[in-house]
Amino acid sequence: MEYKFNNFYELITFQAKKRKNKTALLQGDDKITYAEIAASVDKLAAYLASQGVKEGDKVALFLRNSSEFIYAIFAVSKLGAVLVPINTFLKSEELSYILEDSGSSVLIASAIHDKVVNGSEASELCNFILWEGGEVAVGEKHLRFSDALEEEKSIESAARSLDDTAVIIYTSGTTGKPKGAMLSNKNILSNADSGRRTINVKPKDRGIVFLPMFHSFTFAIGVMLPLYVGASIVIIQSIQPFSNIFKQTLTKRVTLFFGIPDVYNALAKAKLPWYFMWFNKIRAFISGAAALQPKTLDAMSKKFKRATLLEGYGLSEASPAVCMNTFKKQKAGSVGTALYGYEMKIVDEEMSEVHRGTIGDIIVRGDNVMQGYLNRPSATDEAIVNGWLLTGDMGYMDDEGFLFIVDRKKDLIISKGINIYPREIEEVIDAYEGVGASAVIGIIDEKSGEVPIVYIELSVDVKSIDEQGLKKYMREHLANYKIPKQIHTIVELPKNATGKVLKRVLKENLREDA
Repeated sequence: MEYKFNNFYELITFQAKKRKNKTALLQGDDKITYAEIAASVDKLAAYLASQGVKEGDKVALFLRNSSEFIYAIFAVSKLGAVLVPINTFLKSEELSYILEDSGSSVLIASAIHDKVVNGSEASELCNFILWEGGEVAVGEKHLRFSDALEEEKSIESAARSLDDTAVIIYTSGTTGKPKGAMLSNKNILSNADSGRRTINVKPKDRGIVFLPMFHSFTFAIGVMLPLYVGASIVIIQSIQPFSNIFKQTLTKRVTLFFGIPDVYNALAKAKLPWYFMWFNKIRAFISGAAALQPKTLDAMSKKFKRATLLEGYGLSEASPAVCMNTFKKQKAGSVGTALYGYEMKIVDEEMSEVHRGTIGDIIVRGDNVMQGYLNRPSATDEAIVNGWLLTGDMGYMDDEGFLFIVDRKKDLIISKGINIYPREIEEVIDAYEGVGASAVIGIIDEKSGEVPIVYIELSVDVKSIDEQGLKKYMREHLANYKIPKQIHTIVELPKNATGKVLKRVLKENLREDA
């Protein structure tokens, strides 16, 4: 792949010159042009430099969705420092862990998260904290973001290359402590360019960003991709009330809607006013982070006839997008074909490619593959073999190269020597009346080794489920050995920031109750 920019800062200065007066960000009533972004970026970079931030330093973000988040991305790039976006759903102890593990010397945080930040070891671990929004105590280590944007000095940009580390994204930690995936300028820019080609993003497009910017999917596809092509972003700072997202989508003439399955499940069922259906400008719904239910895909296609729902697949270690369905061709149940410049293969335990249609391990190669895990060379060697990223997911490809995800390898249940894929069972159960979502996990069984059990989250307004009816339904659609031996209803399945079910939490709770 060829690259127009060596780093993020070159990208934003290019757009500021080419599209000086074009609105880049829309946040509430504010409209911010590309030239204004560049000016704020330069001021913030100079301010951070005056506070001692230098090339190679780690700058952590614990920020809500905001224009300040975007200024920080490019200011840190100008300095040649490394960005560390942190999940704002974390608690104080978890925040402390990431700050220490990453070696972050600076924390930029939103005042609405002050309790978590002040309850952490941020003040001890970082040289200073820069606060965005709200009233916070200001002192030697506590500075105001608004003051940074008053900076009058100017500094030269660092000469950072495509292969320099730009961002460290911490994985959600499905096993053990979260690991920091080191992503280069090339990693993120390749994802933006590949996404541009597949979604055919143009400068006239407007994307809406209500998913948290700290997540790799939102960061690369929701934020960097629109700015990469000179398009515009509608920033939503809070998803509450959810009706505001629809209002902003309509009034701000959004054309690209970035969401996750939970959002599309709700959207498929929502009774939207006629004027929204008539006047909205959405041409593409982009879905990432987790698998879409077949019933959601079907309902969305019937409801929004002028827009296409494009389901894709990725992981933080791949910057994150790997493949996606296209406007020309989509297949229900598939996450599409490899994005431009990337390769996918399905292999066996010996890393030999298997025949099309055969289930195996999904591996990926291309400019999107991370540089490795921060401070974890052995984990890096396990994850990247001869340039191929071992995703930890299992699936198969058809003759046209469309990928079908079967399950996480670690979620595989082996009962009497037979592989059971929880996702297959979940798709059957999710289609049953009254089921909002389900999660199948394996438990130890003396006779079989493991057997499946299921946790069910009920649909909104559903009080209970007909368990006997569900069992009869499962017997009609699943082999006996796949039918869960226990059915548990749960108020809400534990999920991460992007709606992916945390099965490890269910397993931990099960162990505690035993």
